[in-house]
Amino acid sequence: MTHDCLFCRIARHELPAHVVHEDDEIIAFLDLHPIRPGHTLVIPKAHHVWFEDIPAPLAARVMERCQALSRRMKTLYGVERVAMVFTGIHVPHAHAHVVPMHEVHDVSSQAYLADGPGGYSVPPRLPDDRMAAIARDLAGG
Repeated sequence: MTHDCLFCRIARHELPAHVVHEDDEIIAFLDLHPIRPGHTLVIPKAHHVWFEDIPAPLAARVMERCQALSRRMKTLYGVERVAMVFTGIHVPHAHAHVVPMHEVHDVSSQAYLADGPGGYSVPPRLPDDRMAAIARDLAGG
């Protein structure tokens, strides 16, 4: 973990997050600016900027958690499809986005393109009490 990395700080519990899963190597928490309610980030606690630098066994643990979240999201939200994509663009710490897809373009960046294809807009933030309820649902209780 690095001292100033936003996600490392969340993994160390120095910053608040709506955690839906945590173990000794990974942590999953709700995205502050979700494409859809339930949009969850799954990260290795160890700092890896690039997805390809995550050791394979750790990447497999991240993937297993993404699959478990996907199954839970399908049940909770009644969606046919859940998207999972690894990024590290806005926070340089490799992370998987797990997004319940209510619409076919939910992960085509439409939520971020209110200013047109050349711009970038942050989707609206959900109220904290709604985030807490979603985190509880995804955590299974």
